Amino acid sequence: MREKIFLVEDEDDMLMALTDRLENEGYVVESCQDGKHGLDRALRDPFDLIILDVMLPSKNGFDVCREIRQEGLVMPILMLTARGQTIDKIVGLRIGADDYLTKPFDMTELMARVEALLRRAPSRPPGPGGLHQIGPLRVDLRRVEVLRDNKPISLSCREFQLLSYFLAHRGAGLSRAELLKEVWGFTANVSTRTVDVHVAALRQKLESDPKKPELILTVPGLGYKLSDGFLQQKFRPGSPAERTSVGKKP
Repeated sequence: MREKIFLVEDEDDMLMALTDRLENEGYVVESCQDGKHGLDRALRDPFDLIILDVMLPSKNGFDVCREIRQEGLVMPILMLTARGQTIDKIVGLRIGADDYLTKPFDMTELMARVEALLRRAPSRPPGPGGLHQIGPLRVDLRRVEVLRDNKPISLSCREFQLLSYFLAHRGAGLSRAELLKEVWGFTANVSTRTVDVHVAALRQKLESDPKKPELILTVPGLGYKLSDGFLQQKFRPGSPAERTSVGKKP
């Protein structure tokens, strides 16, 4: 089945170039040049990936991304921005974007990132062992949801993928390079700051005290690991609890 990509970009030349390249690669492409209408389409129609410009008429890309995640949609979002400041990239990742590219960019790099995001999209059902208890956290890989003390936690698509990888390698030290390769699909020329930003975001949402993490630990000189002291692999759920999908606003 051909993946369906939604392109929200207001520059005519960029829109045409991206559409042509994506369609030549075999993707089905739909597009919009306005932030408000882009949001309406994203909430109404199913897409496998959204490529979202930051500077848009009527509603900027940051607001569009934020509202998509607040509605509980978990399709990957790749943001395009002409801004080169690190803080803008961090903001995009923290509100739920899965990746970003700064204009001007190489079309080959864009395609590599699109392929990586689609390959790692959490829409495919995971295998056995989908329920995990991590201290006060309950992670359901099949439902793509996280609870803390039976209260829902909103994670972006990429944050959930990162948490899932930590769960699959609980107790093991994981380098930034490994995380970039296995979670993001990149092997080179990607700043390790990407991993650090997502780990910091997870700590803010999952840890009792993000400044003194007990779940996602730093491994000096290497990267990070998920503490195995909290994990109970064979979790038996008790009474039904309120649930929400990843990205759903509590």
